[in-house]
Amino acid sequence: MNSSCTFMDRGGITIGDDVFIAPKVCLTTINHDFNPYNRKATFTKLIVIKDRVWIGINATICPGVTIGENSIIATGSVVTKDVPPNVIVGGNPAKILKRL
Repeated sequence: MNSSCTFMDRGGITIGDDVFIAPKVCLTTINHDFNPYNRKATFTKLIVIKDRVWIGINATICPGVTIGENSIIATGSVVTKDVPPNVIVGGNPAKILKRL
């Protein structure tokens, strides 16, 4: 884990072995209700990062995401859905760029 990372871990974060987390990565397990009449309500979901994952600088991992083994999250990505094992994802929202 590197400098200036933010872990909003109210919903729990599980990190596997040999994981690289670059500077300024944000892991957030909490969000507000999308209903405008219930915006004060919050929900939490666990983030799971499997073994040998590399998360690039300034990436954001959203609530409920699982990142599969050996995967790479490109710099600046916003990960809103699960990432399968052995892929590189990037973008906002993150999409598979390459299979490893």
